[in-house]
Amino acid sequence: MNLFVLSWKYIKGKPLSTALNVLLLSFGIGIIVVLLLVSQQVQEKLSENASGIDLVVGAKGSPLQIILGSIYHIDYPTGNIPLNEAAKLARNRLVKNVIPLALGDSYKSLRIVGSTRGFAELYGLALDDGVLWADDCEVTLGAAAAQTLSLAVGDTFFGEHGMADGGEAHVAHAYKVVGILQPTGKVVDNLILTSIPSVWLMHGHDEAEDGHENLPDTAAMEVLGIPVTPEQLEEKEVTSLLVQYRGPMAAVQLPRMVNTQSSMQAASPAFETARLFSLIGIGVDVVQGFAYLIIAMAGLSIFIALYNSLKERQYDLAIMRSLGASRLRLFVHIVMEGVIITLLGAGVGFLLGHGVVELLARFILKGSSTGITGLVFLPSELYILYISLLLGVIASLIPAINAYKTDISEVLAKGA
Repeated sequence: MNLFVLSWKYIKGKPLSTALNVLLLSFGIGIIVVLLLVSQQVQEKLSENASGIDLVVGAKGSPLQIILGSIYHIDYPTGNIPLNEAAKLARNRLVKNVIPLALGDSYKSLRIVGSTRGFAELYGLALDDGVLWADDCEVTLGAAAAQTLSLAVGDTFFGEHGMADGGEAHVAHAYKVVGILQPTGKVVDNLILTSIPSVWLMHGHDEAEDGHENLPDTAAMEVLGIPVTPEQLEEKEVTSLLVQYRGPMAAVQLPRMVNTQSSMQAASPAFETARLFSLIGIGVDVVQGFAYLIIAMAGLSIFIALYNSLKERQYDLAIMRSLGASRLRLFVHIVMEGVIITLLGAGVGFLLGHGVVELLARFILKGSSTGITGLVFLPSELYILYISLLLGVIASLIPAINAYKTDISEVLAKGA
């Protein structure tokens, strides 16, 4: 008889023991797969969203909060910075490009971000319908935002003060949707993009005073890509600046200069995200350690099951030897049982882990907008499979050696 078929029949003969071993192993592997998928995809998404941004400058406060609020849009800004100081920084010889952001409003919990066309160039945004924002109160929606809000080109809505749903509506001015972006898999998919003067207009009291479109051409100038008057340059504020360095020396000199010679705070996306992951990594390591402990317990359980099963099957093994089966064949037969059980546990564990991540992404994290999915296979998951197979071999090694040493005459004599 084929060894695989024989091993499978013995495994099926102990359904409760097999189910327990598979459950323990699959639970541990499932936890590791969930941690692996989520942590790696989150890290990749953080890197993608910060790509091309060397420095973020905001109001004095927590550097990590500045990064989370200005790049990932998952925290509140630390405050606003004067427009004239922002313009001074943009003219610095160490700076290649500066993209200003004006935050503070939202619509149904989705953030309204005031910026310039440089923002679209930075993220490589492409239109699915309509055009990019241009005039005051025009907005271009990210793909996920348009789907969530059920808005189309030509629709209007009133922005709300604050970052959470339920803020006071700016009923004096309605935003008009002029474009919808193609999906990018980045945080921009969840944003409502408009011009910075539009954000100023929503927080102003007089349209003629705040809106640049009613001013004579000779009264306006370009600062950071924003049309402003000299008065606005002194009075207006923006929330933060996305900065690109001109050269390597900027990384050394610019952050220190901003922090010591201005009222602003500089934050490095690379440094802060690395620090964030070092903090999160402690919790991940603890859970991962617990998962490996469960896997070790599953290995011990497989060993006990095979060892006890061997005692019950000594007579069967002796009969196999008397019918011509070699010692090596019996050894392989027992090892194969351990490998089959671990393969079953690994298979169920992988399905469990990927399934949990996919459900988590769809119904809790809104994976279509975060880019997290369980429908991917990471190369590092192969190492989990290798460890599982090794565990099965190790767990079955001692029972297999005992089967190899089976004394035919002694066992048959006892059986007789």
